[in-house]
Amino acid sequence: MYLGTYTSVAGGGPGIGVAAYDPVSGAVTGRGAVTGVADPSYLAAHPDGRTLYAVDERQDGAVTAVRLADLTVLGARSTGGAGPCHLSVHPGGRWLLSANYQSGSVAVHPVETSGALGERTDLVTHSSPPPGPGQQGPHAHQIVTSPDGGHVLAVDLGTDTVYTYRLDTRAGRLTEVSRAHARPGAGPRHLTFHPGGRYAYLANEVDDTVTVCAYDPPTGRLTIGAPQSTGPGEGTNYPAQLLVTADGRFAYLANRGRDTLARYAVEAAGARLRLLDAVPAGGDFPRQIAFSPDGALLFAANQKSGTVGVFRVGRADGALRPAGEPFASPVAVCALPL
Repeated sequence: MYLGTYTSVAGGGPGIGVAAYDPVSGAVTGRGAVTGVADPSYLAAHPDGRTLYAVDERQDGAVTAVRLADLTVLGARSTGGAGPCHLSVHPGGRWLLSANYQSGSVAVHPVETSGALGERTDLVTHSSPPPGPGQQGPHAHQIVTSPDGGHVLAVDLGTDTVYTYRLDTRAGRLTEVSRAHARPGAGPRHLTFHPGGRYAYLANEVDDTVTVCAYDPPTGRLTIGAPQSTGPGEGTNYPAQLLVTADGRFAYLANRGRDTLARYAVEAAGARLRLLDAVPAGGDFPRQIAFSPDGALLFAANQKSGTVGVFRVGRADGALRPAGEPFASPVAVCALPL
């Protein structure tokens, strides 16, 4: 398992954390760190499992490649923007996509045969619509490819918009094809697709809601539904990330503020979410959650407590049950189990 952190804050990590986990007990053991990567707050692996990619979430933003066989840093490339906070590898494995939060832009880099990154081939800034209530500009928070690989979707918290693009897989350039507008002030942060590919679920950070979205694969058009509850509890809450089980039966939401993981039943072939319950996240401020490859474990990276909560995922009921004690990891903002 690889762990993202901030290297520039007090108590932060020295780089990308390295750990091992027991797939049965869930116990996590630290194995050191990959140093020389600045503020690696989000991580993604290449589909072939040979290379790890990290954002360098700084004013002069960059993305870094790490060869997993020997944990060698292969180099970094500029994202052309400030504060990159998310990245993903296009399913074909030839392109790396990243989102610059502070400058509200998305970037594309080619992936070389070695796993290293080439020079940026595109940079698109979200110049419209105008920023939503309380926002000073666009804030691209995520970029992800649809399940069928046909479109790339960028979630922008600042403009309350999800942008759909087509990616030219020969030239590495993005062409916008549609926009989905959340209600003003929603602050969309993270989009997760149902495995059926016809629906997706959107976590709205600012207005503390989730929404079911209909998705049309041929056109890439997303239609955002009505706001729903992020779970029981009082006080200010900032939903962070949604996950859906591989069988499409359950969804989970990380709630910062309440420090909980909410569980939903997915109904009507993905068209409906029904809130079931919420459990403590095993720490303070769960910023990101991830399944183990077999889906039997869920890891929650708790930023403020510097812990990674580990949970068993019930096969039949989707219930989350703690698996041992949370693992201590400095300013844990991302956990990537492989």
